[in-house]
Amino acid sequence: MYRVAIDIGGTFTDMLLVGEDGSAVIGKTLTTSADPSEAVENALRPVFEGGRVKPGARGILIHGTTLVTNALIERKGAPTALLATAGFRDAVEIGREHRYELYDLNLELPKPLVPRHLRFDVPERTAADGTVLQPLDEAFIKRLVVELRDKGIRAIAVSYLNSFRNPEHERRTAALIAEVAPEIMVSTSSDVVAEIREFPRTSTTLANVYVQERVSDYLSSLQIRLKKLGFTGSFFVMFSSGGIATRETASRFPVR
Repeated sequence: MYRVAIDIGGTFTDMLLVGEDGSAVIGKTLTTSADPSEAVENALRPVFEGGRVKPGARGILIHGTTLVTNALIERKGAPTALLATAGFRDAVEIGREHRYELYDLNLELPKPLVPRHLRFDVPERTAADGTVLQPLDEAFIKRLVVELRDKGIRAIAVSYLNSFRNPEHERRTAALIAEVAPEIMVSTSSDVVAEIREFPRTSTTLANVYVQERVSDYLSSLQIRLKKLGFTGSFFVMFSSGGIATRETASRFPVR
């Protein structure tokens, strides 16, 4: 079985192939910023067309990219809205007391990915032990999703209080969004990072859905290009933790 590693950088895209006999081939090409998958195809084409990979041979390709990081830094994600428990829509902007310049009185913290007019209080409440204190207002969700769809919103983050103990309301909200506007990407905090503390859970969920469309489109395009080259092996994407995931998982949880 041969193995291929591809890394996309800001200037160059690098490729390393280790053949079934242990021999190595190194490739480098310019990164194509408009469509990074084109650079991957350009790096792999000489290997596949030059006979270094036999047709039908079993292989594995592992891909690393800074696409998510760049999209977050450059604020090039999809138009996004946030649904939060009533009274907690500003938790993502209030943040916490951590400051990277403790004595700078004029310190400007990064703005949230979603402005305040696109953060909404949802009538619902779950207690710390998972008990439902206030049922989810499903009619409110349906009306709101229609309004957001008509405004051009393409992604929605759902982060309710204590959903890490009881994700029922978040899951129901996601189902309602899919019913009313199936074209809108949805991320729930109980799926992305089911942990205590509102700010990190909400901000991580926002980051995930903000880039989800971009990453999903990119990986789908890359899969098509790989198939065109004749690659029939397993395709994995590297996470920031050093682990790997399938294309489907990486498309659903790009923030990882």
